[in-house]
Amino acid sequence: MTTNTDLQPEALRALASARRSVTLYGALTATALGAVVVVAATGHTVNTFMWVRAALLPVIAYVLLRITASAAGGSRRAFERVSTLAVIMPIAIIGVDLIPGVCPPWYAVAQALCVLPVIRVAFLTRGPALKAAFPKAG
Repeated sequence: MTTNTDLQPEALRALASARRSVTLYGALTATALGAVVVVAATGHTVNTFMWVRAALLPVIAYVLLRITASAAGGSRRAFERVSTLAVIMPIAIIGVDLIPGVCPPWYAVAQALCVLPVIRVAFLTRGPALKAAFPKAG
């Protein structure tokens, strides 16, 4: 495992922003889970997909937060994981929600809003400060 313990202030600021974005993502996914609970409690239909997705995404947010913290500690491997997940997650989440009949439109919109902070992380991890801190091995 390669660790960069000499991160520049710009890189540390970018990683702090990424951590805040992931924290916001976690809060939004927890709110979405709460919405599913309320919808179900009021007698409206909530399918299995919605329950599973709503329960798993806050857990994934926690894991992503831990990986981002490791990246802030200088772990190149953690940085690469965060960088990759920040691109894949929004595509996967929004893509699955667009499949007709998988979930109601309100849920798809909620999930799309939840993933916006992760899209920010994708841009942050591709910015000049973090590219310089974690150059591609060549």
